[in-house]
Amino acid sequence: MNKAVISVLGQDKPGIIAAVTAILFKLDCNIENINQTILQSEFSGIFIVSTPSDISNGELCTQLAKGLSHMNLHVHVKPLEHKEKGFSGDRCEPFIITTIGPDRKGLVAGITAVIAKYGVNVTNLKAVFKGGDNPSDNIMIYEVDIPDDTDQNLLRAELRKKASELGLDISIQHRNIFMSINRI
Repeated sequence: MNKAVISVLGQDKPGIIAAVTAILFKLDCNIENINQTILQSEFSGIFIVSTPSDISNGELCTQLAKGLSHMNLHVHVKPLEHKEKGFSGDRCEPFIITTIGPDRKGLVAGITAVIAKYGVNVTNLKAVFKGGDNPSDNIMIYEVDIPDDTDQNLLRAELRKKASELGLDISIQHRNIFMSINRI
């Protein structure tokens, strides 16, 4: 079996996941991972699937596009590439970085530039901007893996400096602490 990454984008409506997964089932694909969200009114879904060896990624894309055409969705299929080199989260600690502050251009770019400079990997990012100057209406939550050999004091200092320049309040917590504090 081969593996493919499928992205599906379009106007949100009920039944998108049901339609995509029904097509994949009919094509004898096995779904290994799904991540989906709604951004404003747009659906965004990413599926990693194992495909039978007799179905090419082109054919998979064609079948999905045809089956989803009535929903006006955009489909992209690419092979899942396993590379031996690249980021490895084996020697990392999971942290949560949150920022709150007035909406303006460059917030995500500013914070992620610092994160990238220290070799920290963003594993999940949720940013909700309602606009305006009410800081509680604009929040970003970064889930990150910080390599064990990262100087966390320098990383924290630079993140706090950048957040201050951007007019943001910032919090950096180990994921276990964040989860304990925010447990309902």
